[in-house]
Amino acid sequence: MLDLATIAARDAGELTAGLDAGGRPGRAVVFVDTDTDRSKLEDAVLRLRAARAIIVAVTRSAAPLMPIVNIADISIARGSLAGVDSDSRTVWVNDPLDAAATLRQRVEANPVAALTLTWLLRGGGELPVASALCDESAAYSMLLAAGEFRAWLARRRPPRAPDGGDRVRVMRTGNVLNVVLSRRSRRNAVDAAMRNALLEALAIAEWDTSLRVLISGEGPSFSAGGDLDEFGTAGDPALAHLIRVTASVGAALHRIRERVSVRVHGVCIGAGVELPSFAARVVAAPGTEFALPEIAMGLIPGAGGTVSIPRRVGRHRALWLALSGVRLDAATALEWGLIDAIE
Repeated sequence: MLDLATIAARDAGELTAGLDAGGRPGRAVVFVDTDTDRSKLEDAVLRLRAARAIIVAVTRSAAPLMPIVNIADISIARGSLAGVDSDSRTVWVNDPLDAAATLRQRVEANPVAALTLTWLLRGGGELPVASALCDESAAYSMLLAAGEFRAWLARRRPPRAPDGGDRVRVMRTGNVLNVVLSRRSRRNAVDAAMRNALLEALAIAEWDTSLRVLISGEGPSFSAGGDLDEFGTAGDPALAHLIRVTASVGAALHRIRERVSVRVHGVCIGAGVELPSFAARVVAAPGTEFALPEIAMGLIPGAGGTVSIPRRVGRHRALWLALSGVRLDAATALEWGLIDAIE
């Protein structure tokens, strides 16, 4: 962790994620100790503005240093995760130093994915949703061919045998289209078949503008995210990008979002939180938890989460969720605006 005086004395290039001899980012993340002597604060801010590394501001108090928060990608302060919501750029945790250590470990394990996500989020909020989804898809597809993801693939268990059965049940009751994820045996993991079924269901509501849509899931959890058994099966990253853009459930949800409500429960992982976040209203059952695990796989959220989640909680907290891998409880999710009610 660097103090403000040290940062002020550094050349901007020393705070940039340059490549080492092995081709990996040499300094992917810079932790700024904002509790140190602030006489060089202005110079430190100037250096950090030019940095390409992930900037994390850390204070052991409950009062973040605003000049650094204004340029940081994540701000960590001491306090309760839920209950302090004065600034969506900051997360409050019981032990800021421990949280910083966890972030460092996870970023250093997969720096390419971590930096890709950070850079994507820095500019994505200013783009139209369709354009931001296209950028996410391009970045995600590129990472499918990268060493970090390939290393994760080599460590994971062999794929399970394909399962059959319907992925989604669709029922109309009056002007409500009920869309139920029904792949109970795989915790409603989203595979290509479920993606296609969801697109077909949402197309009904897109065509009939009188319909409201209610999405829910069967079984112990709303969705365990993308089907890991399909990860790494795309042989051509460019083709994978085209498929993600042209068959985007997130884009379809966004087009009709004002008429969409989602009821979630259990553990909502990856796509299980990314897709609901596009809806106008998300209701969680008590005890629901949310997580973004993709960085640990050498990937970034790829079901639209770099677009939908920042628009609900802000890019700083979205990045913290992804880099830390923390499971967010329903109370904090409500406090942040990730969900709209607990029922």
